[in-house]
Amino acid sequence: MSESVQFSTKLIKETVAVDPQTGAANVPVYLSSTFHQKDFDHFGKYDYTRSGNPTREALEDAIAALEGGERGFAFASGMAAISTAFLLLSAGDHVVVPKNVYGGTFRILTQVLGRFGIAHTFVDTTDLEEVEQAIRPNTKVIYVETPSNPTLRVTDIRAIAQLAKAHRCLTFVDNTFMTPVFQRPLDLGADLVLHSATKFISGHSDVVAGLAVAASKEIADKIYFLQNALGAVLGVQDSWLLLRGLKTLDVRIRKSAESAQRIAEFFEAQPEVKRVFYPGLADHPGAALHARQASSGGAVLSFELKNEASARAFVNHVKLPVFAVSLGAVESILSYPPKMSHAELNEEEREKAGIGSGLLRLSVGLEDAEDLIGDFSEAFADVQDHEQVTVRSER
Repeated sequence: MSESVQFSTKLIKETVAVDPQTGAANVPVYLSSTFHQKDFDHFGKYDYTRSGNPTREALEDAIAALEGGERGFAFASGMAAISTAFLLLSAGDHVVVPKNVYGGTFRILTQVLGRFGIAHTFVDTTDLEEVEQAIRPNTKVIYVETPSNPTLRVTDIRAIAQLAKAHRCLTFVDNTFMTPVFQRPLDLGADLVLHSATKFISGHSDVVAGLAVAASKEIADKIYFLQNALGAVLGVQDSWLLLRGLKTLDVRIRKSAESAQRIAEFFEAQPEVKRVFYPGLADHPGAALHARQASSGGAVLSFELKNEASARAFVNHVKLPVFAVSLGAVESILSYPPKMSHAELNEEEREKAGIGSGLLRLSVGLEDAEDLIGDFSEAFADVQDHEQVTVRSER
């Protein structure tokens, strides 16, 4: 396909495959764990679904094409993809990681990999000098989330990749928040891009999945070996569902991002809100950098209220968002990172990561932006009324 086509066109062409025999416009669901071989000496492309399945392969080929990589891989969860990537490391190796990394990644690093002799250092990856100072002779990977979860800090992917190459390290980038619609880390020099595909790529809160895309054949071969050896592959039906979700990714995330921009501006104007974290805002410290490496602020934002009590009150008064873990769905999802996505971190670690007790994260869905803003306005008013009543009763 011509590289000059727009992303939305490429997305459809990569996810719609017409069956040459039947003319079916959708990839079939190959519900087979095993495949017949012609004879002793001539095995076909597929033998056992853990090692390869036509439905899963269609998904893997699609995400590889959309991220501009050598090969894609589909896993049973985002953490399965991330954990498999870290198993490219060996005992004695070291990895540099963001100090505000996702809680599941934090758990793997601190409670699992350390037992196998793989060390780590948490740094502020937005500070290139701090990153470079953390690199050791045995450092093999610099791991990046940008924008980070949940404080939306922006890391310079190109600069990190250049620094990594200078020190003979690999660069892994978690691209869950942006997706290839808005950001393509491999084009900026990263070696491996990772997704919790449960989120925007699925988009419907009905699949748990992870994706990885390798920039080179060398890394792809190593990831495939681990995927096959460990067996944490995405099931066939979930692969088909994810492929279906991928078809509408472009229109879904663009609509959500447009609404997120308006909602971030709304929160910024509210006296109850201490801070808003969203890279689409002009006063965000990483706004200029983010605009150079991504084409949108995305559909996720965080905002900080006075304290945990204020956050509780706000959540109890909103009506439209679902209050839940996860993000990236057609429905807006409001979550409380200190007790949800980053519950693995203790209070001191959360404070160092900038995750205050009043922080709420909002994944904006496909509801009308004005309806969401109206709901939030009413919630703030209800909270104020409740606080005033409480103060009067205490007197």
